[in-house]
Amino acid sequence: MSSSLDLTPPSDGAAITLDGDRLIVPDNPIVPFIEGDGTGPDIWQASVRVFDASVSKAFDGVRHIAWFELLAGEKAKGLVNEWLPKETIEAVKTYKVAIKGPLTTPVGGGIRSLNVTLRQVLDLYACVRPVRYFEGTPAPVRHPERMNVVIVRENTEDVYAGIEWESGSDEALKVIEFLERDMGRKIRPDSGIGIKPISATGSKRLVRMAIRYAVANRRGTLTLVHKGNIMKFTEGAFRDWGYEVATEEFRDSVVTEEEYWNGAKCDGKILVNDRIADSVFQQVLTRTADYDVFATPNLNGDYLSDACAAQVGGLGMAPGANIGDEIGFFEATHGTAPKYAGKDVINPSSVILSGAMMFRHLGWQEAADRIETALARTIQQKKVTYDLARQMDGATKLRTSEFADAIISNM
Repeated sequence: MSSSLDLTPPSDGAAITLDGDRLIVPDNPIVPFIEGDGTGPDIWQASVRVFDASVSKAFDGVRHIAWFELLAGEKAKGLVNEWLPKETIEAVKTYKVAIKGPLTTPVGGGIRSLNVTLRQVLDLYACVRPVRYFEGTPAPVRHPERMNVVIVRENTEDVYAGIEWESGSDEALKVIEFLERDMGRKIRPDSGIGIKPISATGSKRLVRMAIRYAVANRRGTLTLVHKGNIMKFTEGAFRDWGYEVATEEFRDSVVTEEEYWNGAKCDGKILVNDRIADSVFQQVLTRTADYDVFATPNLNGDYLSDACAAQVGGLGMAPGANIGDEIGFFEATHGTAPKYAGKDVINPSSVILSGAMMFRHLGWQEAADRIETALARTIQQKKVTYDLARQMDGATKLRTSEFADAIISNM
């Protein structure tokens, strides 16, 4: 096996570049992709046909994507004996926008999680997860159409920073000893230890991105989600830093909830409020329509995004992106489902909708609109993959590839 990887970009494409914080997108951008593990190849083969058709129809053949395959996960391990080759990281840095299918989490030593590693190495500090309902999708709640939120979740800190030591290890015992000796904190000696960093820098840039998203997309409310009633100097600080960003940097665009209670009018401005995490989990069920954009530390956002997705049909219908100041990496939000690999049965909607997000990121709204409209129409026609068909009366069960055909025909 080779320990290096020769990646040659497609000759029919040009690189996306940056002018300040603005993407400069050619008509033939090179877009790296990782097809993913398990069911990833099935999903990618269906999705890429939908992407190409939407671009062709939206721009009459003037624009096209020059796809550039990168390696990560099981395919990379098999070919070059690395889970995440450095060449893959460098290519994403070069081309600014990428998309991927689900990646396996290696068992045993080495990388803890490929997804987490990508976010940290590329400083993709915001996980952006829109959750909306497509009419006709089976859902466990009475009014799934009330769910239309975007979760902007911090990606690099909190418990996902991965700072922890095993129970009984020398490192854990040293930390326990230090906390007792120097800080007066008694901890059971058989404890595993984890450290939860939340910084002003990480919190503020996350909230800054969430407010910019809300302004650009004319969203009405931004909610800071935290557990600051208990963790006052981490999650409570996240809340305080969020309000600082809102009032100091976006004064002309926002009204805080406290100001609103005291008589200030929104008048088209974004209402910025905050909610305790456990309260939000209740209220996304009982007062779903009250919420719009969430900004949240990592772990809260991890739970919240999946809980919201469950109301509109599950993770198979949930797109996602990991975004930093320079790079946007779009992805499936579900797992690899290896028992279904190669069977052409899995719902590709998560990657397809992530592609629509990617096109909006590129400024190609026309292609994104075609994807979302055609997908909605296909579901309304009850032409769906097995996961949805088994929950719908009178549905036509399609294979993954056939579902892509149906979406394209509805463009």
